[in-house]
Amino acid sequence: METVVVGERSLSQEDVVAVARHGARVGIATGVMQRLVRDRSVVDDVVDRGVPAYGVTTGLGSRATYALPREELSAFSLRTVRGRANAVGDPLPTEVVRAAILARVNGMAFGGSGVQPGVFELLVGMLNAGVHPVVPETGSIGASDLNQMAHVGLVVAGEGRAELRGETIDGATALRRADLAPLALGPKDGLVLCGASPIAAGAGALVASDASVARDMAQAVAALTYEGFRANTSPLDPRAQRARSAPCQADAAGDLLELLAGGELPDPRAARRVQDPISVRCVAQVHASLYSALSFLADALLPELNGTGDNPLVFAETGEILSTGNFHTPGLALAFDTLALALCQTAALASARIQCLLAPGVSGLPANLSPHGPERSGLAPLAKTAQALVTEIRHLATPVSTDPRQGADAVEDDSTNAAYGARRLATILARSRHVLAVEAVAAAQAVHLARPPRLGRGPGMLLDAVRDVVAPLDDDRPCGHDAERVAHDVIGSGELHERIRTTLIASPTTRGPETCSPSGSRTSTDPMSPSWR
Repeated sequence: METVVVGERSLSQEDVVAVARHGARVGIATGVMQRLVRDRSVVDDVVDRGVPAYGVTTGLGSRATYALPREELSAFSLRTVRGRANAVGDPLPTEVVRAAILARVNGMAFGGSGVQPGVFELLVGMLNAGVHPVVPETGSIGASDLNQMAHVGLVVAGEGRAELRGETIDGATALRRADLAPLALGPKDGLVLCGASPIAAGAGALVASDASVARDMAQAVAALTYEGFRANTSPLDPRAQRARSAPCQADAAGDLLELLAGGELPDPRAARRVQDPISVRCVAQVHASLYSALSFLADALLPELNGTGDNPLVFAETGEILSTGNFHTPGLALAFDTLALALCQTAALASARIQCLLAPGVSGLPANLSPHGPERSGLAPLAKTAQALVTEIRHLATPVSTDPRQGADAVEDDSTNAAYGARRLATILARSRHVLAVEAVAAAQAVHLARPPRLGRGPGMLLDAVRDVVAPLDDDRPCGHDAERVAHDVIGSGELHERIRTTLIASPTTRGPETCSPSGSRTSTDPMSPSWR
């Protein structure tokens, strides 16, 4: 089984997916335990000398000026966890909890938290044994994921609830069945368990991976629409892209051309019209915003996955414990909002293309894509479903990073809502897959009616996948189930995406898997590559 090593500053989105979704084991880099022991000795020294240190020898929030009695420090750490386990709602998906714990232990591994080494080891052990704390979905305002991560801390202390092998039981029993033992929390441990923004980072890595798939599938679906519509591909010409080098636009256009390669459309003589509607003509421009948003998110995520978000931070070299603002993630929250808006643009454009396919005066195809003419409804009612989905996406995409809350007697007077920003993206992506599925059904029907002599490689693969689950439309029938099947079995197919991705990577215009620079050329997401130094 694959092992993902924490403590090497190289944790990637793919690593998070491997651990969270595929059960990869977590290993510990050489030197991590020594680093944790060294930092913990600083915490012990500060406690012994009674030096004021936020959350270690003092209270939290508005009580930061209150000096805690020495004999109360361990109890205070446990109370920190118990008093903040206040999240509510349905449990977060297991994969999100795993992703969050992985992000937290990777941050601990770099040093600075001052946590007991045993706490770190127990969290790693919980991941490897499949002990998953039950964490309610709502509680973080993005000024650390306190109220949610405290539920993880409860299980570390032998309290709370956890899922183990499909059964939800009390935390102590889950640990015992996994041959693990709860820990007595000491000074600062409770704050470390609750601190930083690992739910935002972990969930963000998962949705970033899913959004990358959605981007590629949106390109493939648009390419299939091009085939059925017999679109004019001159707007994708590299000369047109060089005339205005907007971020990632050349990549989006190049990928569309690569998908269409092997068919007739790249030949300008194959186009029906001199100029197509904007939803067809400007796919590269709109999809470029999705490419760019994913690049922005990748830049914002890697520091969260490979950095230390604790407050305060331990500096073993000088023996100091300093307050920081590294738990605050406005850049990450803004990246989530940006991706949400880019997905909304992409879905809205797909819905507009569906309308183009249905309109005989624009498409040159039978009305509503029915082979029997206007006395049939065809796919027109299904297009209303796409419009309803876009409405939901648009409301879900309302920015949340601009909605701060105040608390703790105005000491905690800003927040980012980053965790919610990541969580709502999963819902947006689910709706987006259904919009793409409706377009794919319509585009496949358009190709069935237009009968182009030869399809490009990408549209050909997608059409075969659609036809494996949905037959061409003859007489009117319920089509919602068709869209559901395409959303699940085609748009959500890892196998099909891998084939499409392989096609795109082979393109000379696509040199990397995930991100593109402002000039439009792809760059590596490897945090150790020169572009990250």
